[in-house]
Amino acid sequence: MACCFYILYSKTLDKYYVGHTCDSMEERLAKHLSNHQGYTAKAKDWLLVYSETFATKVEAYSREREVKKWKSKKRIEALLGKGSEHPD
Repeated sequence: MACCFYILYSKTLDKYYVGHTCDSMEERLAKHLSNHQGYTAKAKDWLLVYSETFATKVEAYSREREVKKWKSKKRIEALLGKGSEHPD
């Protein structure tokens, strides 16, 4: 079972969301865009802008924690190769 670490972007909020899943990315993104409670419920324009595949859930979660510890939009944008630009 492959798992993914992923980053979503909302132009409305100008924010990134960092997560991981062992579901398909299409299924996971649909959940983020559905009517639910939580951080991603604040906007309905989340786009998948980055992902990495891992063999296990533990590895994907570890990568999520690593990136979240950065607490830096600039570092996330550097990972995306965007510099200070925003994905469109």
